[in-house]
Amino acid sequence: MKKVLALTTLILTVLVSCKKETTTTTEPVQIAPSPPKEAQVVEPAGDQCYRWTSKGSVIEMSFNVNSHQEVNGKLSYNLVGKDKNEGTLIGNMKGDTLIADYTFMSEGVSSVREVAFLKRENTFIEGYGDIVQANDKVTFKDKTKLKFDQTSTLTKVDCKVE
Repeated sequence: MKKVLALTTLILTVLVSCKKETTTTTEPVQIAPSPPKEAQVVEPAGDQCYRWTSKGSVIEMSFNVNSHQEVNGKLSYNLVGKDKNEGTLIGNMKGDTLIADYTFMSEGVSSVREVAFLKRENTFIEGYGDIVQANDKVTFKDKTKLKFDQTSTLTKVDCKVE
């Protein structure tokens, strides 16, 4: 019994000696205000317009991007020797790459084709790659293998007021 009493006393002594003292101060603690955060640079609201021209051929793209990086706009191809295509562009910005569905009319037929553009400063470079067709839509087989040919570089331009 003496051993149990001695052991209990020892444990209580250790517990009491480990107890932290708390002191209260009557002076208010002042917290320094955190410095203001730098303003984030945001792309201007409204349409962004890009254009490529070469030997009579023209590609024009205009769109806006919302806060969720969703893209909504228009795209048109007027290439020499081919029918003009114009339609809507709906997709997403994924980092510096725009991946979108281009729904257009050509020769009286509505079609959907996936397009990709790589953003570089004030330009967009069109991407190409192997394609597959499924459910009346043409898509890229493997987006990681897209090639961006700088011969089709759309440059930022002022948007036309219509």
